[in-house]
Amino acid sequence: MSKKIPIGIVGASGYTGAELARIIHGHPDARTVFATAESQAGRSLRDLYPTAPDLRLRPTADAPLGEAEVVFLCLPHGAAAATAARALEAGCRVVDLSADFRLRDRATYETWYDTTHPAPALLSDAVYGLTELAREALPAARLVANPGCYPTSVILALAPLLRSDAKIVGPLISDSKSGVSGAGRTPSPTTHFVQVADNLSPYKVGRVHRHLPEMEQELTRLRADAPPLVFTPHLLPVARGMLSTIYATLDGGVDLDALRAHYQAAYAAEPFVQLLPAGTPATLAHAVHTNRCALSLFAAGDTLVITSAIDNLVKGAAGQAVQNMNVMLGLDETAGLSR
Repeated sequence: MSKKIPIGIVGASGYTGAELARIIHGHPDARTVFATAESQAGRSLRDLYPTAPDLRLRPTADAPLGEAEVVFLCLPHGAAAATAARALEAGCRVVDLSADFRLRDRATYETWYDTTHPAPALLSDAVYGLTELAREALPAARLVANPGCYPTSVILALAPLLRSDAKIVGPLISDSKSGVSGAGRTPSPTTHFVQVADNLSPYKVGRVHRHLPEMEQELTRLRADAPPLVFTPHLLPVARGMLSTIYATLDGGVDLDALRAHYQAAYAAEPFVQLLPAGTPATLAHAVHTNRCALSLFAAGDTLVITSAIDNLVKGAAGQAVQNMNVMLGLDETAGLSR
């Protein structure tokens, strides 16, 4: 493609925004025409991240939205929706990496995020962009809600099971662990190096993590009678990477060979989902710095154990956003992305 697609990045100074800027910089069919950041406006992104592209950051209010064909929003929930509305009015297509359009029900969003939804009229327009499950809807989408990192690791791991005729007994359980970059660039006492190093910490234990309703919403779309999810996140003392270990007890036991064949068939054509060889557990090393989701299946009596590894900044955020853009625009789905 001789003419590169103009891209805008709103909120480029965070970890996800910087990762997105790196990916677009190396994309054969896209180029960044503006990047914004509030507190860092006037500086180059390279001043913040030495290996980042040399992009001059500007205030979001000064972003020339009309110059971009696609705008990526790397903003906190509550702040993204208003910019999404302005970008759509300017004729842009929008990939929102915040939570503002992930939940289809306004009341659910307002309960879990403790705020009035900034743009409820757009909720019905948003496509939930877990690419492997949304591919048919993406080409016509004007607004894509990029999934959260934990939901990406969990939903991809469970989708073939929920689409099978397996009878699941009791709740689904996910023990999930994330690198510290998942907490964002703004420091806090719990993400301080001294607190994180040589430590492993569960947090938001119980039904309190904001990704839980997102996961249950999408699991229920895959199977109307999907069991509830017991989800416990943990903070790993590493910069990036995410590993979810998921347990599903099956009525009649686990036919591991049949389930492996089912998963293999479900993901055989997927460029970024890899079912590892039998007996090989998914680890962070299978996924970090790539857009890959690595999966493994094991049997423990009547319980299926799935290990799912992704890079929280790539497949869990910026990489999946670019994967969505590629499908939206009819580009090679793998363009700019590492497998």
